[in-house]
Amino acid sequence: MYILRTLALLLAFCGSSALATAQCVTWVDSPQKEAAENAHVAYRNFVKGKTAEDLAALPDGEFNDAFKNWKTAYDIAPAADGNRPFHYRDGRMFYKAMREKATDEAKKQEYTDMIFSLYDQELECYPKYEAYLLGRKGSDMFYLAGYSEDAMSTIEKAIDEGGNDTEYVVLAPLGKLLNYYFKEKAIDNTRVRELYDKAAKVADYNIENNETYAPYYQAGKDNLEADVLEFADEIFDCDYFKGLLLPKVEENKDSINILKYIVTKLKAQGCDSTDADVARVQTMYDELYAEKSEEYEAERRRMNPLYEGSELYNEGKYNEAVQAYERGIEATDDNEKKAQAYYQIAQIQLAKLGQYSSARASANRAAELKPGWGKPYILIGDLYGRMSSNCGDAWDQRLAVLAAIDKYNYAKSIDGDVAGDANRRIGNYRNSMPIRSEAFSRSMKEGDRVSVGCGIGETVTLRF
Repeated sequence: MYILRTLALLLAFCGSSALATAQCVTWVDSPQKEAAENAHVAYRNFVKGKTAEDLAALPDGEFNDAFKNWKTAYDIAPAADGNRPFHYRDGRMFYKAMREKATDEAKKQEYTDMIFSLYDQELECYPKYEAYLLGRKGSDMFYLAGYSEDAMSTIEKAIDEGGNDTEYVVLAPLGKLLNYYFKEKAIDNTRVRELYDKAAKVADYNIENNETYAPYYQAGKDNLEADVLEFADEIFDCDYFKGLLLPKVEENKDSINILKYIVTKLKAQGCDSTDADVARVQTMYDELYAEKSEEYEAERRRMNPLYEGSELYNEGKYNEAVQAYERGIEATDDNEKKAQAYYQIAQIQLAKLGQYSSARASANRAAELKPGWGKPYILIGDLYGRMSSNCGDAWDQRLAVLAAIDKYNYAKSIDGDVAGDANRRIGNYRNSMPIRSEAFSRSMKEGDRVSVGCGIGETVTLRF
């Protein structure tokens, strides 16, 4: 629809001229130059230095006057004076403001379409801003239109075009897109690594060299990493973990625990035991263990009766790890340690053994032993998210998502430390919530209490 509307508008500018020519018309040689310039000056006084949110907060009369003048200037000269892309950029702000205030979904979509049309027009008429525009467009595609592979490819083009000059605004949405499409198995780990490496390289350069915006690049990279590194074990290979862990070897050469973790992790990520670096760390560990094995073992058992479970987990012996944690629980009276052990058991049962019912029981036991701890509820939310894919009916899947979101909301309500993890997961699931029209066809409305099947057995409040 927006294509038809845009074509009609542009054809009005210059009759049967080509689309690209129409959208690049300036006021320089226009018989309506004075009217365009006057309208331009009039609306710019309202928008200069403002954001879309600022415009949305203007009184209706002021906003309408400003928009009317922008529309006049844009209709006469979409490309303004040919040197400054104000009409495209300010137009996007106006339409974002109108989108924010709109309650009708069709109107929201109309304004969204116009925003993207204005990006395309500016790209055509001001190609020197290509990297900037692609980055901004890719970010808006995610935040305004949701998950799409087009948004991901647009962000990639922005990075390829802009290199180290790419804006930080692409980092957080790229992380969420990579997380979502990897979970959906729409992209593989090679593709995730490729895009992650490109974006991380841009972030690292600017964190080091861009004094003004370094904090923004750091925040963007933190968000990118939080989403991608959720699946680090599945995404990254031996070389990545060597780069991450080997620099820590020398500074921890007297720590048997860290050396053991490093060598075990490298092997788990596909590094061959004959690899020179792996063999070197293994030798360091073996020599240190031989020297102090009895001392270390006695101290570890004294300080932490649950450590055996951790060791077995690191070795990939998941059933044995669960049994060891259970023995450790019996051997201690410390509820904190018991809670941690039950949580570890729940993680293994969920992620490694696929024992969903047992995982939920273990997570609930952990929560009982340590009140006010949000992580067990985050885990149960993750569990419901996985269980949703086993629901045969799409409606039941969406109800299961509500059950997961309820757990995330509860987790952050009792434990501020998990708020970031909870909010990220809630954001990832927003587009999978129930759809109003589907509820209507079932004679249901917002606020109804609905039972969730699929083995979840929760009751949720219906929302869309």
